[in-house]
Amino acid sequence: MTDSISRTLRIAARLAIGITFIYAAVPKIHDPAGFARSIHNYQLLPDAAVNPLAIFLPWLEIICGIAVIALPRLFRSALVWLAAMLVIFIGAIASAIARGINIDCGCFSTSGQGMRAGVPHLLLDLVLLAAAVWALRSTSAAKQIVDHP
Repeated sequence: MTDSISRTLRIAARLAIGITFIYAAVPKIHDPAGFARSIHNYQLLPDAAVNPLAIFLPWLEIICGIAVIALPRLFRSALVWLAAMLVIFIGAIASAIARGINIDCGCFSTSGQGMRAGVPHLLLDLVLLAAAVWALRSTSAAKQIVDHP
């Protein structure tokens, strides 16, 4: 793959991941109680952890989303955080599927009428995770080429 195509794909991956997380964070920030209900519905955390996570997680998503897009010095660290979040989200969705829990994923809406925690959403998160890992690896390879011609 030529350097310009690879660079363009890295930028596209960063934009797609960053925009997705920013878009997902906004309704959660506006409705932390609704997001707390979504988290609670997964039945994975103790009740005492649900509200703090519902407040903290959307801000982490939006900060990392912005950093991936607009802060070159921080985008690699932000991608690592977003990839880690995706791994956790994939685990939570897979757990809900395995246990037969039919719930709204809580990702892009807090109304309870959003995307279901099912296979299509699992695949979306896997694609986002693959893009994040690829962007991290290809950025490391590009940096090595620049640093060590």
